[in-house]
Amino acid sequence: MPKFTVQQIISFHRISLTFWHICCTVNNSFILNIMNYRQSEQHLINEFLKSLEELPDVHAKLCVEEPGKAGARNEVDAQFDLKVDGKSFNLLVEIKKVVYPRDAQQAIWQLRKVGQAQNSDKNSILVLITEFLSPGAKQILQAERIGYYDLGGSIYLPAQGAYVYVDKPPAKPFERSVRDFFSGRRAQVLHTLLIHNQTWFGVHELAGLALVSPSTVSEVFSQLERMDWVSTRGLGPQKERQLCEPTAVLNAWVKQMEITPVPPMTRYYVPGLKTDGLLARIGDQFDRNNIKYALSYEAAAQLYAPFLSSIAQVRVRILETPESQATLSELGARPVTEGANLAIIDAKSEGELLFRNQINNIWLASPIQVYLDLQRGEGRSLEMSEHLRKERIGF
Repeated sequence: MPKFTVQQIISFHRISLTFWHICCTVNNSFILNIMNYRQSEQHLINEFLKSLEELPDVHAKLCVEEPGKAGARNEVDAQFDLKVDGKSFNLLVEIKKVVYPRDAQQAIWQLRKVGQAQNSDKNSILVLITEFLSPGAKQILQAERIGYYDLGGSIYLPAQGAYVYVDKPPAKPFERSVRDFFSGRRAQVLHTLLIHNQTWFGVHELAGLALVSPSTVSEVFSQLERMDWVSTRGLGPQKERQLCEPTAVLNAWVKQMEITPVPPMTRYYVPGLKTDGLLARIGDQFDRNNIKYALSYEAAAQLYAPFLSSIAQVRVRILETPESQATLSELGARPVTEGANLAIIDAKSEGELLFRNQINNIWLASPIQVYLDLQRGEGRSLEMSEHLRKERIGF
């Protein structure tokens, strides 16, 4: 029998205690994660039931609940009896935390497998409920006639004879992450990809063009891959991406802008000038004083793709500098609360003026930026935006 010194025995004892402590910590963490997962499932089930009950002529009852068995073979996570205007249906439910397009494809496969095992009929509806469902995932589920619900309150139930469809923004915990994706530095990356939608980019190449850090580009690429909006080629440092769904990206950006505040504008009146004369003065005065700017909204759209017979107001993004206010004074612009023919949007960085173009000695914001701005305009701006998209953007 081997002999050990007192010091060796003490060391072995310490190692044993450390190993025991690690095992307890891991086990407790695992148990805690399971408990949190089940609480999350229960919360989703309760919120789904509450949302169903809030619909007119809809009554729902939870009849089977098996939390913690998500993905188990031939098992549902929950089952509901549903009555819509007197018609009875059976909801077979799969629960996921967050769902992007690739997750949606897997969930459809699992739900259909469950439906076959449960001998589902025309009165059975396969439903995916989740905390967050991306726009692309919603489109896939709708195309496959798979029902869904997310914590934002969106519901889609393709029941035969009792169609239910409610579309709402994401739940608050996810709303900010979606909003951040289409704003600031990340928006500059998306803007660059939309302008150069036929180009393959490495991380550093795109970062230089979008005026952002490589880490920001990597974050955006990761999100776009989850959404299946980019194609990839190569591996490691040679890996490149190309935007393969520019239409989906632009549509999602527009949808997000519906709940995003319009950028603040300072309104001015420049006397003695009609729109054409005002544009000429702006181009001349701003260039002479080296003021970086970009015309947007209706006036820019009219130069890109004529649509309206006249434009009442000129709206311009100006890069804030000490000289910019002095230049407005030289222009003869005076602040007003009504009757403005000039509106100024302060740009905080050159990233807000990306891909501007010069037409008739006037710098215009990119067609993408003008289109997005028009989506939040008034009057006939929506018609004008769609005309611009068709004529100059093309997707």
